[in-house]
Amino acid sequence: MGTYTVKQLARLSGVSVRTLHHYDEIGLLKPAFLGENRYRYYGREELLRLQDILFHRELGVPLQEIAKLLSNDGRDRVAILSRHREMLADRLERSRQLLRTIDRTIAELNGEGTMNDTDLYKGFSPEKQAEHEAWLIDDFGDGMRTGIEVSRTGWDKLGAAGRQARMAEYAAVETGLAELLRAGQAPESKAADPLLARHRAWVAAMWNRDCPSDRYADLGTLYTDHPGFRERFDMIEPGFAEWLAAAMRAHAARHSAA
Repeated sequence: MGTYTVKQLARLSGVSVRTLHHYDEIGLLKPAFLGENRYRYYGREELLRLQDILFHRELGVPLQEIAKLLSNDGRDRVAILSRHREMLADRLERSRQLLRTIDRTIAELNGEGTMNDTDLYKGFSPEKQAEHEAWLIDDFGDGMRTGIEVSRTGWDKLGAAGRQARMAEYAAVETGLAELLRAGQAPESKAADPLLARHRAWVAAMWNRDCPSDRYADLGTLYTDHPGFRERFDMIEPGFAEWLAAAMRAHAARHSAA
């Protein structure tokens, strides 16, 4: 086990050189030493720490919190990895259940069966939804509580068929946007506008009220700021949360009068 330059570590880990430089600048991942050529060199301890960082990032933990977590945990990697494993196993099981729900919903929409009303929501976590709502209220104030109630009222009035159609529309839009990311499309590209317009209309329908440009841009920021939302989008495609947030802000700026 030798040492790696920053470029070699980038190739090994899949983390960009720019990101490794950033981790060094903020003190999250320092190199083992600087060579006479001023190159950064990383050893086994740094590789293990980078693995810790990537596990935390995979679970949606913001960078500013990771340094605190690693400092508090010390070097007890068995405890850290055991906790990661539990969280990933729970996420995997929820993802499997959600995939089954999606498959059954698609089958029904294709006329290949009928789901019970209770089956429509298998895999969705009431605890996670409550956590998201509490976070929104804490961050945006009691006015958000009223908005959540208005949204919930509109959702309840849709009925089972309406809720199915609403979620099918969202799935189509989200899939299309993720495909743009996979194709290398920049988030600022106008090519995303038709899908973003549908996404914004979907958000307004879910809110049961208008979605002004500034609020749509704020929603994109929320997707990256909240670990749960970031996790949700990055499960679809790594980096999707950041890409979608940037695309939403660019779309909002282009249509600020809307």
